[in-house]
Amino acid sequence: MAALRLLIGAETYPPDVNGAARFAGRLATGLAARGHEVHVVAPSPTGPPGATVVDGHTVHHVSSKRYGPLDAMRICMPWDAAREAARIMRDVDPDVVHTNGHLSVGRAVVHAARRSGRRLVATNHLMPENVVGYLSLPAFVRDAVGMWMWRDLGRVYSHAQVVTAPTPRAVELLTTRSGITAAVAVSNGIDTEQFQPRARAAAVAPTILFVGRLDPEKRVDDLLRAVASMPHDVRCRVEIVGEGPRRAEWTALATRLGIADRVRFAGRVTDDELLECYARADVFCMPSVAELQSLVTLEAMAAGLPVVAADAMALPHLVRPGINGRLYQPDDTEGLARHLAELIGDRGLRERSGAASRTLVAEHAIEATLDAYEAVYARVLDRQPVVADGSTPSQMPPVQVPGRRTAPDRSVG
Repeated sequence: MAALRLLIGAETYPPDVNGAARFAGRLATGLAARGHEVHVVAPSPTGPPGATVVDGHTVHHVSSKRYGPLDAMRICMPWDAAREAARIMRDVDPDVVHTNGHLSVGRAVVHAARRSGRRLVATNHLMPENVVGYLSLPAFVRDAVGMWMWRDLGRVYSHAQVVTAPTPRAVELLTTRSGITAAVAVSNGIDTEQFQPRARAAAVAPTILFVGRLDPEKRVDDLLRAVASMPHDVRCRVEIVGEGPRRAEWTALATRLGIADRVRFAGRVTDDELLECYARADVFCMPSVAELQSLVTLEAMAAGLPVVAADAMALPHLVRPGINGRLYQPDDTEGLARHLAELIGDRGLRERSGAASRTLVAEHAIEATLDAYEAVYARVLDRQPVVADGSTPSQMPPVQVPGRRTAPDRSVG
């Protein structure tokens, strides 16, 4: 397709470490590599506004402040976001706007796009319940705030010509809770080649790996309790990669359970170190109950690992019981322990399940995601519908955007 000028709105962006940030970074980098002129609007990682060029695309930083309950997140004041997004929209003059959030930055980008008549695509990565869980409010008030956030998301995203979410389960959640009447599932995608399986040495104690922020909904405590309940003859180690507010509590729990000598809290790691974590692991465990897709589970699958995951939210889209891993009911630590012990005790089963993971993850390759979004952008510009009929956008007949000039070289501050 002809080169487009794209403006991507992101509430969180690298160097932030979370699934939404990593997706937005991969999307921008991948589209720029395909010849599109890509601009990103995101919170400043340091506070002041500015612009930088990263991996072939321009990141416009909106003035931000640190958000106390989530030490890794920065937020933008609505008035700063609105003013700066409107200026960036005028300067960039995009063909298509693609927001990845509806909070301060996403809302400002959506309103600037609507006021200037831009074609708009919106992708949801958020479960409001995960946000309100950090508020110091009674449970019934948090529930009400969560419901309000879903409706607010629907109001903001109602201005988009196309709404997407990463999995069919995420689409179902979005359409039933936000008031959005139709959405399309497009996988977040990963670079499957980056996570190629590596030869694994036969270890005395196989390693169970978890990767993610140490937040309440991740349920890492279930994993620790499951390991503690395993028979004494089941030897294993646990590696927990990531930071978050529950680290101290879960570290103390491992000590109380008597398994501290078998559990390593690795904290935040570099990309290269993460590849090493996948390479030395034998089983991947995702006990979370709030995944709209789970990029780290996809990465583990690409690395050839069997997966044991909670039968919750979108994880059943990734784990095929008896093929590439096992599912267990949330809170059933005995079931989790049983599935982990089965895989730990049978190297052949681990290898067969890991090979199946590698096969299943192929449909989530980042190139397929980029194809899908290029198809969405083209059809949005051509004012053709993007149907939610079970097919992915990349399976639709391609639409060429006639007459689009090659993007000029601009310097936008």
